[in-house]
Amino acid sequence: MDGEERLHGSDGRGRSGMAVAVGIDVSKEFHWAEIKVAETGKVLLSRRFDNAPGAIGELIEHITVAQAEHGPATVGIDVLGGIAGLLEAMLLHAGLAVVHVPGMAVNRARRATVGGERKSDPKDARVIADQVRMRDDLRPVQPGRELDAELRLLVGRRAELVTDATRRAARLRDLLTSIHPGLERVVDVTGKLGLHLLTRFVTPAEIRDAGLEDVLAHLRQVRHVKASMVRALAEAAIDAAAAQHIAVPGQTVAADIIRDLAAEALAGRERLAQLDARIQEVLARHPDAALILSLPGMGATLTAEFLAETGGIARFASPDQLASAAGLAPVLKQSGKVRYLQRATAGNKALKRVFYQSAFIAISCDPASRAFYDRKRAAGKRHHQALIALARRRVNVLHAILRHRRPYDPSHVRAAVA
Repeated sequence: MDGEERLHGSDGRGRSGMAVAVGIDVSKEFHWAEIKVAETGKVLLSRRFDNAPGAIGELIEHITVAQAEHGPATVGIDVLGGIAGLLEAMLLHAGLAVVHVPGMAVNRARRATVGGERKSDPKDARVIADQVRMRDDLRPVQPGRELDAELRLLVGRRAELVTDATRRAARLRDLLTSIHPGLERVVDVTGKLGLHLLTRFVTPAEIRDAGLEDVLAHLRQVRHVKASMVRALAEAAIDAAAAQHIAVPGQTVAADIIRDLAAEALAGRERLAQLDARIQEVLARHPDAALILSLPGMGATLTAEFLAETGGIARFASPDQLASAAGLAPVLKQSGKVRYLQRATAGNKALKRVFYQSAFIAISCDPASRAFYDRKRAAGKRHHQALIALARRRVNVLHAILRHRRPYDPSHVRAAVA
């Protein structure tokens, strides 16, 4: 089969019998679409459509007309979810074949054209349509499951709360150090006991005036905390206050801000706990969750993040494809006689973090994973390299678990240490 036949297929209709290629450049307010005849590249339509149900419905009608005249259509989009959520849902509901053309592929293909540094929505739509015409390796977009959509939203919200908590904790430490460094050294600004203290007592004078008993009474309002921890923090706060008798300029305002931040942090902890409970509830209904949770190191949060990013393994025919998507597969570099493998720098960073973090947890709770890690270390690999190798091996294990629909069996250790 020559190159022309490989490109267009034996029936001259393009990839997989496609006769019409559609490229859609996605944006927030509107999408630019270009419809082409796959075999000749003739442009049938190139115009903008508002990101609204009526306009998208009109675009689908144009595609339907093109299909009736020329044959099956394949639609390429450069964004998944988010601003493309309505477009994606309507295209799939209409029964159209949809593929994902990654933004990096669009940018590089555009730069290879005449005047490639110039970027516009019509030009990007044209490039996407041409990518659909020429490539047969674009990943199909499948209708998402409701549970996966729920997990994606919940995981995204959880990430926002964690980011806010990290920022807030850093600001609390900074402010405390500026007016009462002794207290900053003894208070954990990420724990509920320390945060509860800071909702009322911040400056040295406030703590000295209250005295040990008032501080203890305030801290005892925190439930499910050992009495020894309450007394230890109260005494440490009294000692820190006794060691500082200088009032730092601006400490009154700083203390008010600290109290506000501490109250926000406690509320954030409550919201995070409620969100985690909701994630657990969704996982209890998900058909893949119990299988994934059976793999050591994959807790509820990492399982939810994996499902949010992948929706399962239906899109990945092999472990190699899943590893490549996560940026865990080595990349071949070859030029002339030079040939070598190097670590991938692309891939889904969130998916890579799931496998890396689960590997880090597994070396302390799974003997098979620890044995594999120790072997890599003994072979001269650094800690990070050994963890990456273990993460890559766990891709194979997880893919097999989901493919065969059988939970992880600790007795089958060869899959993890071979």
